[in-house]
Amino acid sequence: MIRTYSLKTQAQGMYLITAKVQEAVEASGVTDGICVVWCPHTTAAITINENADPDVTEDLLFGLGKAFPDRPEFRHFEGNSSAHLKASCVGCNQTIIIENGRLHLGTWQGIWFCEFDGPRSRRFEVQVVGS
Repeated sequence: MIRTYSLKTQAQGMYLITAKVQEAVEASGVTDGICVVWCPHTTAAITINENADPDVTEDLLFGLGKAFPDRPEFRHFEGNSSAHLKASCVGCNQTIIIENGRLHLGTWQGIWFCEFDGPRSRRFEVQVVGS
C-alpha cells in the first residue's frame, strides 16, 4: 500500500519527514523489509542527511545554490531551471532498510523533503515492502 503525505513549503527549504515515514512503516505492520520514499515533483527531492544540526541543511541549500545558480542563459519559460537541476542532482527517492519495525538509519540521519521551487503544495509517497 502506498501512503501519501502532503506538506506546504516555503521558497526553498528542507523539511524533516522521518517521523511520517516511520509512521508509514508502523502502519504497514512490516517488521523486516524496505521502505521507499518518493517525490512526484520535478523541482523537489528526497535525501537522507544529518538531522541534528540545522546548519547542515542551510549549508546544503547554500552549496546547491552555488553549484546550480540561476543563469540568464536558461531557456525554460518558468524561470526555475536551477530548481530542476538541484532536484535531478539530489534525486526523487530514497530506499531505507526496515529492521524490527524501525527505519534502519544512522545515529545522525534523517529523511528530508527538499524544496527548490516553492512556495508550493507538495506531497511525498511512502511504500513499505517486506514481512
